Amino acid sequence: MKKSFGFLFAAAALALASFDVNAQAPTGDIPPDMNALMSKYTCIACHRPNQRLVGPAYADVAKKKYSDEEIVNLIYNPIPSHWPGYPPMAPMKQVPKEDAMKLATWINSLDKSPAKKAGSSKAKGKGKKAA
Repeated sequence: MKKSFGFLFAAAALALASFDVNAQAPTGDIPPDMNALMSKYTCIACHRPNQRLVGPAYADVAKKKYSDEEIVNLIYNPIPSHWPGYPPMAPMKQVPKEDAMKLATWINSLDKSPAKKAGSSKAKGKGKKAA
């Protein structure tokens, strides 16, 4: 119970702090349709495409080479150990799967590094804890 309360308190504090960040962090590099989804589901409070805020930049998420499905799963079931140095993300289970998939596809489009199609080091299994 104490852990849940602490997590909720931390999430509320981060949300309040993000109001200031939102005024300072540009959103012009976000396509209008993605900006609408990110605003609707409050992603924009903690994330930007190319700037670290409360959470990692989406370009940094894309560099991890998660599949779209893995990103959707992480939206619903975040794994804090994948992102040391950041506060834990709250599970965003209110995001419909169709919208989560749109966001995941867009996030992955931000990766400008060469593709690792064959022999990718990224495991596809759900139980894999390595980031």
